[in-house]
Amino acid sequence: MIVLDTNVVSELLRRAPDAGVVAWVDRLPVESVFITAVTAAELRYGVARLPDGRRKQVLDVKIGELLTEDFEDRVLPFDTGSAAHYATIVAARERAGSPISAADAQIAAICRYYRARLATRNVGDFVGTGVELINPWEAPAE
Repeated sequence: MIVLDTNVVSELLRRAPDAGVVAWVDRLPVESVFITAVTAAELRYGVARLPDGRRKQVLDVKIGELLTEDFEDRVLPFDTGSAAHYATIVAARERAGSPISAADAQIAAICRYYRARLATRNVGDFVGTGVELINPWEAPAE
């Protein structure tokens, strides 16, 4: 199981996404690729921040389709199992003097709970979380 971080999904939504990232994702078995509810929230927030206009409308539709069609049954929740991992991740990073954002900690916790690898460009943000990390901008396909 591979979870796509928000930056990977955002890249795929760009008008001209990185060809290597697209090829990497396209080679993965669809049933093994997931996103988190945190990523869904971050994507929706990104659109909500945009000024009204065509770009906002287009992205809103794309994200709606992504969530209801492309990832319909493949959005992992932040649940009580994930919450237990969240606590240990945040505490460990604080002890190490390397705090982590709430959203990143939630994504990492979801990945740990569901035993998923995380595909992200921001590998450094997740170091020390106990999650196996993959950078699609640098990694070969599975």
